[in-house]
Amino acid sequence: MPKSPHCYFLVTGSIGDMQYWDGNRWVVVPVGYSGQVLTLNANNIPTWIGPKVNIGDLFQGGIVAYLLGPNDFGYDPNTQHGLIVAPMDQSSSTIWGCTGTTIFGADGSALGTGNQNTIDIISGCAVAGIAARICGDLVLNGYNDWYLPSIDELNILSQNRSLIGGFPSANYWSSTEINNNQAWCQFLGGGQQGIASKDTNLFHVRAIRSF
Repeated sequence: MPKSPHCYFLVTGSIGDMQYWDGNRWVVVPVGYSGQVLTLNANNIPTWIGPKVNIGDLFQGGIVAYLLGPNDFGYDPNTQHGLIVAPMDQSSSTIWGCTGTTIFGADGSALGTGNQNTIDIISGCAVAGIAARICGDLVLNGYNDWYLPSIDELNILSQNRSLIGGFPSANYWSSTEINNNQAWCQFLGGGQQGIASKDTNLFHVRAIRSF
């Protein structure tokens, strides 16, 4: 039987996500925000309309930490996208891991690179309990796509910490590697960034996810 041009149904993954057939492929429609209504736009594309979320709002398993702006990759003027931070630390004392090993691909620093960094670290460092693995293995409030933020994403958490709330004045690991022995970290009590030894420093970990 041929596929309907617009067939909607729940799929596995993030709670509330849907997908539709656009004639060539299945396209995911992420879960909307509280108070929004799913409608068809002029092109018969399912679109959420209604209230928007703000930084600091509880949403999709955590707290909204950042909303993409016009200069950010992935910005959509019709659909909000951004970062969600877990409401609490996943660790207060853990290593980055694998001193002496360069993790290929884990040097992304920009917004949007933390997820791939995390994947690369987990793939290249088999040590249990490291910062990236704690985030990559996390299942929280129905979501399993958490990751360790890149240094720029961690800096966003620092800049918006008063709106997010719940951060102690402590050093946090990023997923951005410097070299085989060091990685970037940030003190969220004041925003200072630094370079630390992967295995001799025990820092806090806070997971994020994208929406």
